[in-house]
Amino acid sequence: MEFFGIDWSEKHILKTNTKIISTSDTEEIKAEELKKDIEPWLSAIFQSEHLSLLIGSGLTSAISFLSGVKPQEMWRLTLAHALANKIKEKADESAIKTNRGEANIEDDIRIALELINGLNIIDDARGSELNAELNTKLLEFINSILKTENDFLEKLNNEDANAIKAFNLLKSFILSFTSRAASRERLNMFTTNYDRFIELACDATGVLLLDRFKGKLQPIFRNTRLELDYHYNPPGIRGEPRYVEGVARLTKLHGSVDWKFEKDKIIKALLPFGATNTHPAIPKNITEQVVIYPNSSKDLETSFYPYAELFRDFSSAICQPNSVIITYGYGFGDSHINRVIEDMLTIPSTHLVIIAYDRNSAKEGEPNNFGAARERIIKFLENKNSAQCTLLIGEHFGELTNLVEYYLPKSAIDRLTIKMQKLKDNRGDKGKGYDNSETKTEEQE
Repeated sequence: MEFFGIDWSEKHILKTNTKIISTSDTEEIKAEELKKDIEPWLSAIFQSEHLSLLIGSGLTSAISFLSGVKPQEMWRLTLAHALANKIKEKADESAIKTNRGEANIEDDIRIALELINGLNIIDDARGSELNAELNTKLLEFINSILKTENDFLEKLNNEDANAIKAFNLLKSFILSFTSRAASRERLNMFTTNYDRFIELACDATGVLLLDRFKGKLQPIFRNTRLELDYHYNPPGIRGEPRYVEGVARLTKLHGSVDWKFEKDKIIKALLPFGATNTHPAIPKNITEQVVIYPNSSKDLETSFYPYAELFRDFSSAICQPNSVIITYGYGFGDSHINRVIEDMLTIPSTHLVIIAYDRNSAKEGEPNNFGAARERIIKFLENKNSAQCTLLIGEHFGELTNLVEYYLPKSAIDRLTIKMQKLKDNRGDKGKGYDNSETKTEEQE
């Protein structure tokens, strides 16, 4: 298959405004040379008027792999209920219908929840039985997420070299996006992940996060999104507050392990990163209290609170002129997210950047065998405008180490480096190894 001038059967794919590469020969990828094209292009994109970042499970997988930690698995539900086979069949059908490929635990959870609601409507006792079993399975799922966090945290505390390197890469990854010039609109971060790796990195780097929650002791979810921000008053200047740097908005589209229902409100529980499975902040009734939503369907979009509110934030953030969205670790398996991005791309001044790691599962000498994510990305892009898309796909470009060290822009907060480079430029001394991607416009400063 070939469009955009790309042979999609190749392992590594790069498409920017000036360069297109599709190759399976890793030795052909010269990172130092490509950096001169990719980094300035991404630097320009990152300074767009509206910038959004969509993070999928690929980021957690990358951090887990680099640190030697087992990531949470997306296994299938193994229910003993009499309707277990029906749940599996409908989950498989749903995954095929929405072009997700093979079903996973999220599909199973969604079908099981819908079935429980239906059985409860007709007062069928099987509904409470299924609810009890699903509660146990969801607790196992949450514990697997917390175990990944806990294993990573233990390695960090024990000063494991791999974990420290992985965490530094994660912090650099986050800073590349969150260090926009304060005069620009804040970065909008969206994630489908239930874990808290993003929040951990933001805390460690001093990035201030804005979300829908209010309060400190028991943060409560706001039904409406207020455009709050962080400002400061420079010394000696009154009445002219300035924006604080390093601020971003975070929206967890599918909920989080530390969100839970309490009566008619949603609160953020005091559940530490990497908590053990005996922590008192983990509710007993998972299906009715924990705010974890599986991948979307038309029913879920309108039936489950606060699902609609979170996706309204997503659509309002990206569907506007001069908007850019970057996806990393997202496999385009959520039909509702895909529809919103498609709507965005109907605006000519918008742009989509896809960064995806795509492991080739074929053995040496066999034809390329790519996963469902590559197939979904191809299907999504088939009728899109090539000029509105930038692609970094494959093991080389999607690997977090290569991405951070070679291709993502450096943090714009480092003003001393910027000033030093400007002085060199003014003196005509560009210095050995000069890279013009580090120069910044007056507007960026």
